[in-house]
Amino acid sequence: MWAAALLLLFLLLLLLLPPLRRRGAAAAALEPAGRAVLITGCDSGFGHLLALRLHRLGFTVFAGCLCPGGEGARRLEREAAGAGRLRVLRLDVTRARDVLAAKELVLRNLPEHGFWGLVNNAGISTFGETGWLSMEKYEKFADVNLLGSIRTTLAFLPLLRKYKGRIVFMSSIIAYFTLGNGIYSMTKAAIEKFCDALRLEMKKFDVLVCIIQPGNYARSTKIQPPVSAEEIWSELSEEEKEVYNKEYVQERANFFNNILNEGSTNGNEVVDAMVHALTSPAPKARYMVARLKEKLLVFVCALFPTVVMDSVLSYALSNVKLT
Repeated sequence: MWAAALLLLFLLLLLLLPPLRRRGAAAAALEPAGRAVLITGCDSGFGHLLALRLHRLGFTVFAGCLCPGGEGARRLEREAAGAGRLRVLRLDVTRARDVLAAKELVLRNLPEHGFWGLVNNAGISTFGETGWLSMEKYEKFADVNLLGSIRTTLAFLPLLRKYKGRIVFMSSIIAYFTLGNGIYSMTKAAIEKFCDALRLEMKKFDVLVCIIQPGNYARSTKIQPPVSAEEIWSELSEEEKEVYNKEYVQERANFFNNILNEGSTNGNEVVDAMVHALTSPAPKARYMVARLKEKLLVFVCALFPTVVMDSVLSYALSNVKLT
């Protein structure tokens, strides 16, 4: 009994306290000049901030944007004007030809020290209980959040092995639990397992794989706009409307929007972790960038029986009842 309690306390401290330095971590950080990094999802949010940060550090940056003529892409080009080390390119991670074109562009424009990093940042999110979402939506989310990252990774693996580079994946603490966006949680849990396999397989090539796990940064990105109960209701099938009612949908939407409104506006905290993953001589396998209460939820989910986590989440949803 006491041994189990001490073990849980030790694991909690490991989760909450700043990580101890690994041997060799005092070594100088990577020299960015002459190294290329490709980032997906740079139209806004973390990808946009990271592209600017890496460019200022001296990396050659290939910023993949879904809309290369959009406001976000134009802002990147303006802020990086003159240096010639930041290229905006069209990159829809669900399209194999876009990924191939991105690879060809990188190969034609490799700097002196080659291809250093791939950052799989592109992603989408939505809200809705399982039966509210169509099969087409599930397929779209899997294609963007999961298969999109796998697609770009497979394309760039030869270059990453050649230059002994880094691969960074954007996950989320939502990989551990869900509060109304199970479709997003599903894809993040899947990408974590893909990364676990890849990380072990790439060690023999000196390619390091890192996972970023942000908490609630909804107000720092455009990945999840506020949800509309009216839009949700209008998209429900007649069978779902027979089970639910507008009041329930409105309450669930309000609950989710309140969570979004609590999100941090300091996206640079997440970008700091991404930069560390790319430049540290001893990067971590996982970077959890979250508030204390979010880390505690992950701790409960990871170490306690499922019934405990179900009770915690059910309590959080207890004010939203189907009547």
